[in-house]
Amino acid sequence: MMNQRGCGVLLHPSSLPGPGGIGSFGEHARRFIDLLADMGVSSWQMLPLVPPACGNSPYSGLSAFAGNPLLVDIDQLIADGDLAAEQREDCNHETARVDFATVCEQRPRLLRLAAAAFLAGETTPRKQEFWHFCDTTPWLHDYALFMALKNRYGAKSWDKWPKDAALITPHIYQKLSVDLGEEIGVHKYVQWQFFRQWKLLRSHAAERNVRLIGDIPIFVALDSADVWSNRELFLLDAKGKPTVVAGVPPDYFSKTGQLWGNPLYDWDANRKSGYSWWLQRFRYMFEMFDVVRIDHFRGFEAAWHVPATHRTAQKGEWVKGPGGNFFGAIFSALGTLPIIAEDLGVITPEVESLRDRFEFPGMKILQFAFGSGSGNPYLPHNHEKNMVVYTGTHDNDTTLGWYASLSDSQRRSVTEYLGSNGEDIAGDLVRSALMSVARTAIIPFQDLLRFGTEARMNLPGKAFDNWVWRFAWEEVSEAMAAEFRSAAERYGRIRSA
Repeated sequence: MMNQRGCGVLLHPSSLPGPGGIGSFGEHARRFIDLLADMGVSSWQMLPLVPPACGNSPYSGLSAFAGNPLLVDIDQLIADGDLAAEQREDCNHETARVDFATVCEQRPRLLRLAAAAFLAGETTPRKQEFWHFCDTTPWLHDYALFMALKNRYGAKSWDKWPKDAALITPHIYQKLSVDLGEEIGVHKYVQWQFFRQWKLLRSHAAERNVRLIGDIPIFVALDSADVWSNRELFLLDAKGKPTVVAGVPPDYFSKTGQLWGNPLYDWDANRKSGYSWWLQRFRYMFEMFDVVRIDHFRGFEAAWHVPATHRTAQKGEWVKGPGGNFFGAIFSALGTLPIIAEDLGVITPEVESLRDRFEFPGMKILQFAFGSGSGNPYLPHNHEKNMVVYTGTHDNDTTLGWYASLSDSQRRSVTEYLGSNGEDIAGDLVRSALMSVARTAIIPFQDLLRFGTEARMNLPGKAFDNWVWRFAWEEVSEAMAAEFRSAAERYGRIRSA
């Protein structure tokens, strides 16, 4: 699947237009797929679809498996008969940016109304489908119980719950499953609707010959159903507190490094379990997506361990990960998988060797290409076929914003390399990506729309006001779509069916 030349667009579903303050899996998602197909785009890459926790980040989820309830299309619930149209009348507003405050207040209320109506109704084929989903989704009950307990304890992190709930035993697990049965049912219903709608969207993408690229962060949040229900797989103390946390040392993005705070894996315990949790995770991801990007791939070779008491990531140590043993076990169980390795940051020969051993394409970011001479590995003339080239990622500024931040001499270096006058630098960088020998080129949608810093998705190290950008259909012109298709054809990136 990754062996043909092709091109993709990077856009998270939350950035889609539509009512309700956030994008969803409804008609606007289908329209976006139709746009991509008409443009000759063969892939839609998105960020993790998990329920966001801290700072609304999709890279800090309450579960590595569950879907984000905020992406559920309310119109589909109405069409299903689980919700009356008038019940959502005060949620029909459209916003220029994702309005997390309002969405997080209104969306759960609507989902609860729909769940109550559905669960109280008579047995129908839809209800039988729901029961089958509950019976065949192995992670579902742990997640639903976890969320029910979060509601009971005022949304506190699980390590701050009473001991019997935080450090749960099989007996208490069974008792709470009965006591909280009604609330558990609501969360199971929401997940069923999420995955029903996703299945329909994926089917529409397949019909239009657009493959879907997902994103699997190597780490999970401490406050997640995964850590709560699998404490033995993580480096935690007897009270469930991390002894060390994840991050990266000082780098391009931050002078003090990035302290992510995620718990780190006990790889010996994971290996002794046959990597069973990870096998379930990869199996699930490839049921969802055609291709998967592994965020922070280098963590499988070595991860930056920071003592949990530290306030920055400056003082830590690199600790070896499972490396080839891990991917050997995954591929032995699941077969060869189409994976993109996010190999950015502090990359060592050992990381490159692990990536190349399994023939994972790495990432080349054009915004990193200029300013360090002709040997810079991100420059297009140094690319290789088994790579994925991007103008930027969700962590970068848009190309226009990036270019505006450069000094005059830096801008001159960029324009001289590109043979550009700088008047359409976003278009020039997109064209350079499409020209690259790398088999896959992926462009953030903001760059196709020629947007500046106001459309940036995320600023690493900034806790709030990220992930809020949305586009509007009136900003998408026929000329842009036609121009991109023409360029994709010119550089051999229109993928055959």
